[in-house]
Amino acid sequence: MTKSLCPICFKPLDAEVFDEDGKILIKKTCDEHGEFVNTYWSDDKLYNRVKQFEPTITSVENPSVEKFGDCPNNCGLCEDHETSTVLGLIDVTNRCNLRCPVCFANAAVSGRLYEPTQDEIREMLRNLRNLKPHPTPAIQYAGGEPTVRKDLVELVAMAKEEGFTHVQIATNGLRLARKENFAKELKDAGLNTVYLAFDGVTPEPYINNRGKNLLPQKIQAIENCRKAGLGVVLVPTLIKGVNDQQIGEIIKFAFDHRENVYGVNFQPVSFSGRTPASQVEEQRITIPDFVNEIAKQTHGDVNVDDFYPPSSVEPFARFIGALEGESPGVTLNCNQHCGIATYVFMEETEGKNTLNNLIPITKFIDVEGLFELLDKYSDKLEKGGFGIKKRVEASAVKNLPKLINTNEVPEGLDIKKILLNVFTKRSYDALGEFSKDAMLISCMHFMDPFNFDEDRVKKCIIHYATPDGRIIPFCTMNSMYRESVEEEFSTPLKEDKN
Repeated sequence: MTKSLCPICFKPLDAEVFDEDGKILIKKTCDEHGEFVNTYWSDDKLYNRVKQFEPTITSVENPSVEKFGDCPNNCGLCEDHETSTVLGLIDVTNRCNLRCPVCFANAAVSGRLYEPTQDEIREMLRNLRNLKPHPTPAIQYAGGEPTVRKDLVELVAMAKEEGFTHVQIATNGLRLARKENFAKELKDAGLNTVYLAFDGVTPEPYINNRGKNLLPQKIQAIENCRKAGLGVVLVPTLIKGVNDQQIGEIIKFAFDHRENVYGVNFQPVSFSGRTPASQVEEQRITIPDFVNEIAKQTHGDVNVDDFYPPSSVEPFARFIGALEGESPGVTLNCNQHCGIATYVFMEETEGKNTLNNLIPITKFIDVEGLFELLDKYSDKLEKGGFGIKKRVEASAVKNLPKLINTNEVPEGLDIKKILLNVFTKRSYDALGEFSKDAMLISCMHFMDPFNFDEDRVKKCIIHYATPDGRIIPFCTMNSMYRESVEEEFSTPLKEDKN
């Protein structure tokens, strides 16, 4: 049992998550609008496999609002929230140079301009950094389209001034493509990553999702970022029948541009508007649908079992914290059903299709064995004792190589050396060496009112900061609060005389 929302009136409702015919469904009934039954996960086996990676709870010590009524009423964060903010989001505008039908925010439709001042943005940044016990380490400027703001370079510098170690923007890339020096200006100001909307490798998905063929501009934006030394993550919005058959080709494209493309984060479309329930079921792509398409389109090179939820990597944070004699900082402790990911390598084989020579990390590292070993070492470190760090390091030197299948390691990757440098010398440069050869393939399935699950929301780690001091989980912001926040802090949109 959990809480969900009525997709019509957004009233919180009691809901049941249950297994039926090999699928995980969510069911709720609104007194006014009737019963809703929607697919949550299309494969119960995968749902139950990732269920074992239940995250820890790291509630904030200084919540912004008091809890009252049923979740998610008065969201922002309240004392019931079970995680801190790993990635903070700030919508710096709702203006955009596109009119995408799949977008969350659109000034032209609302008729109002939402664009916080620099002072308001600084205050929102400080609210995220002031969270206790763990200040938010990463920030993403979003919108709308953040690059339509003339002061975006200043806003990036401001985030660095306020102590964020990682700054990224979510963008359609049009201005990055048109203005060659813009990527360098952002990089020089402290931008770490461009989160680039990228829906496919042919014109059709862009025409459907964005209203026009934007592929040439996407390629140019990536090239301009490459020249500036700026990392890019491709972010395809997946819609069934539109671009789900291009998942494999998008991964191939990422490897073809791996000099500065570090990952692909697929995001199945969320139905945050008043979409008919029948249409939702027709177009819904769940996480199992995604990983099954990966297996099919990579010809079995990357399979369902190669993927793990973000919460599975908590043993790394715990081990590093224990080794340093500190409690773990912010970690990826979102609900285990929020997303899924793996690292993939590609062997260069002359004349061989690149989708036939992908090597997921699970092929040459016993991933679950590594998790277990790190937890075992953490237990020992936390218990303490004479020379415990030296003894753990010596054990790591002996046991880590046993987790590596040397016959499957990609050519040129010294994974044994990398692991030992990370876990015995705390050399984080070694992680950089690892990531330059790897491609992170992930899927984050954000919720909408149809599949809204309070258990997931309470463990959300991606939060919007708003001008009134609240910090609102991503899925409640886009399911319930966006319209009211923008209404309160916006002005009527002036007509463009041109």
